Amino acid sequence: MVRKAVFVAALLASASLAHASDKPIYAPAPDWVRPAPAVDPAKLGDDAPVFLILDRQQRLKDGQVWSYQDTETRAASPQVLSQIGTITLTWAPDKGDLVIHRVEIIRGADHIDLLKGGDPFTVLHREQQLEQLQLDGMLTATMPVSGLRVGDVLRLTYSVTEKDPTLAGNVQDFAPLLADPFRVQFARERMIWPDGMDLHYKVLGDKVAPALSDAGGYHELVVTEPVAKQPDMPDDAPARYRRGTAIEASSFPDWASVSKIMAPLYDTAGTIQPGSPLAAEVAKIEAASLDPTRRAMLALQLVQDKIRYLFKGMDNGNYVPQKPADTWQLRYGDCKAKTMLLLALLHEMKIDAEPVLASSQLGDAVPTRLPMPGAFDHVFVHATIDGKSLWLDGTSAGAQLADVDDVPPFRNVLPLRSAGAGIMPLPVRASARPDMTVAITYDKRAGLFFPGPFEMNFTMRGPLAQTIKAGAAQASKDDIEKIAAKAANDMISASITVTGGKLTFDDAAGTATVVATGIAYPEWTHEDERYRVAVDKMISTLSFDPDRSRTAWQSIPVATGDPAHVQFTTRYELPDGGKGFTLDGAQTLDTTLAGQTFHRTTSLADGVLTIHDDAVNTGAEIAPADIAAERQRVAAAQTHLLRLQAPVDYPQGWATVAAVRKAHGFDAALADYQANIAAHPDEADPYLARARFRVMTYDREGALADLTKAIALAPTADTYAWRAGIYRDLGQKDKALADYKAAQALDPGSSGVISGLASIEADQGDKDAALALVQERIDAGGKDKSDFLALKADILSRVGDKDDALAAIDSAIAASPGNPTLLNNRCWIKGTQNTALDTALKDCTKSMELSDSPISALDSRAMVYFRLNRIDDALADLNAALDLNPNLAASLYMRGVIRKRQGDAAKAAADLAAARLLSPQIDQDYARYGIKP
Repeated sequence: MVRKAVFVAALLASASLAHASDKPIYAPAPDWVRPAPAVDPAKLGDDAPVFLILDRQQRLKDGQVWSYQDTETRAASPQVLSQIGTITLTWAPDKGDLVIHRVEIIRGADHIDLLKGGDPFTVLHREQQLEQLQLDGMLTATMPVSGLRVGDVLRLTYSVTEKDPTLAGNVQDFAPLLADPFRVQFARERMIWPDGMDLHYKVLGDKVAPALSDAGGYHELVVTEPVAKQPDMPDDAPARYRRGTAIEASSFPDWASVSKIMAPLYDTAGTIQPGSPLAAEVAKIEAASLDPTRRAMLALQLVQDKIRYLFKGMDNGNYVPQKPADTWQLRYGDCKAKTMLLLALLHEMKIDAEPVLASSQLGDAVPTRLPMPGAFDHVFVHATIDGKSLWLDGTSAGAQLADVDDVPPFRNVLPLRSAGAGIMPLPVRASARPDMTVAITYDKRAGLFFPGPFEMNFTMRGPLAQTIKAGAAQASKDDIEKIAAKAANDMISASITVTGGKLTFDDAAGTATVVATGIAYPEWTHEDERYRVAVDKMISTLSFDPDRSRTAWQSIPVATGDPAHVQFTTRYELPDGGKGFTLDGAQTLDTTLAGQTFHRTTSLADGVLTIHDDAVNTGAEIAPADIAAERQRVAAAQTHLLRLQAPVDYPQGWATVAAVRKAHGFDAALADYQANIAAHPDEADPYLARARFRVMTYDREGALADLTKAIALAPTADTYAWRAGIYRDLGQKDKALADYKAAQALDPGSSGVISGLASIEADQGDKDAALALVQERIDAGGKDKSDFLALKADILSRVGDKDDALAAIDSAIAASPGNPTLLNNRCWIKGTQNTALDTALKDCTKSMELSDSPISALDSRAMVYFRLNRIDDALADLNAALDLNPNLAASLYMRGVIRKRQGDAAKAAADLAAARLLSPQIDQDYARYGIKP
């Protein structure tokens, strides 16, 4: 109902209230409050803001903070009414009180007092943050606002107080400020503190000017809100540049004073009694190793593995840690409790160790904050052994001896020492062991153009591994397969079908591994008469394009993120023992780009390509002066991406499919598909996946069987249309027609289904039915109109009505001039109908000029050249099209026709056989145009 600051529990306290209460107190507003100016809702127009008053005033005095909130909110709509219809207020009863001053409905000139006649609030004792593993001891007072209507105004005035004895009389506060374009009639942030109190404050934000004054023995700071719109900041700016708008206040003079006050809370003297269970654990560790580093890691593992995390903030637990003996008995604790326990264990073993405070959010912005405990939300252990620092976090998980030199990514910490200490920068470095290791093997031995099996092993360590291990105990087989499928799709750029998945764990290494198996589909591209595929997994995905175009941004460095370490190993098992395969691009790497170091080794031997990539994000910033050069270095590296090259004369899939099938080259992939089907016998997707494989290996009959099974399990328009297309390829046009009609019944609006149905109707000789389907979509207009005009033209041309066909395609082009696809369609119609060939050439040439890919226009222009008896030109265009796409059935067929007429029988037969395998009905299609081999 009001700004975030109103609903989020603030640091609040009161000296005037004698005892904290677990029930709301009803009292007038304190006399130090300056009332907000009255706002008359009746004088406001319909465009008035929802928030009429958002007034927050705070008094900091004698180690206590009293926060007063006055809000007036307009129920401008049913949605707003729903949001403000229940008041919810929270407070910490061990530190202060909730004081209700006023709750009323303003309706015109009437003020309806909702506090009259008793206590309307209900106190809930439920722990609201329990789902986030937090016992914060907060209480919640709720009140349904009876009688509130749209158009009413709800006035709520209350205070929350807080005094934390842990702070030894000090106060701290952080108050967010509203900034444009937030809309409010009146908003204010006011802070007062008594004369003589050494309070430090800082106003965060650009062009925020507080008003300062002294009156009645108090200093006063006031900020009228909303403050000026804040300058935009690039997302990749370091945290210290992105601090928002707020007022922070603290009576701590420096960080050393914070350190001194908090240090005694972690005094471990006498916390492990002789003969106690914890003493026994210490004895076990000492007996296991004489090495103090090994002992420290064993103690860390004990705290991580044996104590579950649960935050306890009640009874001053927000700063005071639980006693080690209690933590061990309860077997739960938060970062404070875990740190205290770990410190006690280490101190008992005479290992030098101290607690350090950290912020999981502020990072490098911590030194810019005012000194206060509230700048931190985490604590862990800094141990020193033989002069070397160890950073031991009991709330993390999966630590091993190999991880002893790892540093948490907090950037800064505050050591807690009795003599005090200042902010200590943490070393910024990636972990010694990879955070993630990915190993993928692709089995391409059956051929480059056929789907082939893959196996991926994705290994994680640390907290993520432990989370997966904990979840695996409750995960079903389907859950695990979904995890594996998601991991594989995230890690593999190629199109894949995951057919199996499992999780494995290595307790000694503290790792979890996701194993995914399945089929990967071809990605090879044809370029300069040779097939190539990108096999770079690191540089190709590297992005470094920081925006520093604005003058105000030009001095801001680029943050590259927290340190991280990833290893990627990729293996390709190649056909023909790898004979003739070569590599192009950066086969080795030893460089740093955009804050990441890359190391690569490659090996191509014995029919296997192995690529090992090691990438470490250093966490370093890129200085403004270095951004341009770094961008150029990344761009230069991406021009030398590693690619695998097939032999120049590597045969097409259609040329080898029979031999591969005879040699059982598809058996491994088919076994994966069958296992997936057996594991999910009642699901359509496994059958659809195998149908895709069978289509790609020219097993159309097998694909039909799979699609028929999938339709029986889960009929969809797409599946019917897919099967219809295969029926048409096999010349079974009646069945194709029936399937298209079934698809239309399921999805009458599908453009693809209508197009297929109209085409098959025309093939069956029912021109009128075909044209009626298409004309209905043309008359409907919309973005598909030109496409259906083109389809109408195609249908008319296929039945020999060339004049009407040209009229239809001319209309389509008139509606969408400059459309390269439509220009190519007109060129094709003119060529196949052997008419207006001079303008046909212009259409094809213009289509090529406008299109991203000239393949279709090259094929169409070859038809026109053929009609003009310019055979050499036709052959040149066909060769150019086939160089870009060697599997283009139409171009293969026409080249076969030309070669046969030129007397090159062997090459003609090869082209025609390939075209017929790719498109079994191609002879009938071209006979319609009067073209036969």
